[in-house]
Amino acid sequence: MTTDTLVLDTAAQDLLFREARTANTFTDEPVSDEQIQAIYELVKFGPTAMNQQPLRVVLVRSAEARERLVQHLGEGNRAKTAAAPLTAILAVDNEFHEELPTVFPHFAAAKSYFTERPVREASAAMNGALQAGYFIIGVRAAGLAAGPMTGYDAEGINKEFFTDGEHSVLAVVNIGKPGENAWYPRSPRLAYDEVVTTV
Repeated sequence: MTTDTLVLDTAAQDLLFREARTANTFTDEPVSDEQIQAIYELVKFGPTAMNQQPLRVVLVRSAEARERLVQHLGEGNRAKTAAAPLTAILAVDNEFHEELPTVFPHFAAAKSYFTERPVREASAAMNGALQAGYFIIGVRAAGLAAGPMTGYDAEGINKEFFTDGEHSVLAVVNIGKPGENAWYPRSPRLAYDEVVTTV
């Protein structure tokens, strides 16, 4: 299949997917709050169930906060996170249902679907993961590289950064311009026929 089947131009396809990689090193060029806000203002429009918006982003900028985070990461993730120009903790707010009257106003009963905590947690995890994916694509759209990680002590990060007990970490993402030897070899992907069936 040729890339011209898609409406999105080839350069954008490459930027967002084919040439984009998980970065493991970064330059020291800073990432500004304005860049992150522009990323959010784009990706907030990604679809979720009932327009749920459970994603919460904590930008780790200070040396003190970086040290607090790094201690909860797996050994292989510590050095690159300590050196990244910006790290974002992506988490979900398990009380997202309180916002449904605002973000899903045409269905007055929406909030009542999530009165039980396990139901909220499951929905927040799924929709938060969707939003995390959009966030990573948004980082790429900004001309930056993302280094998402899940090698960490989730309970430790939750206690360290979300003391209210209402948030759950989804991923930790290093963000910046890719540095020297930033990429590991690309791993294989499954072929179309291995994934897609028609019924």
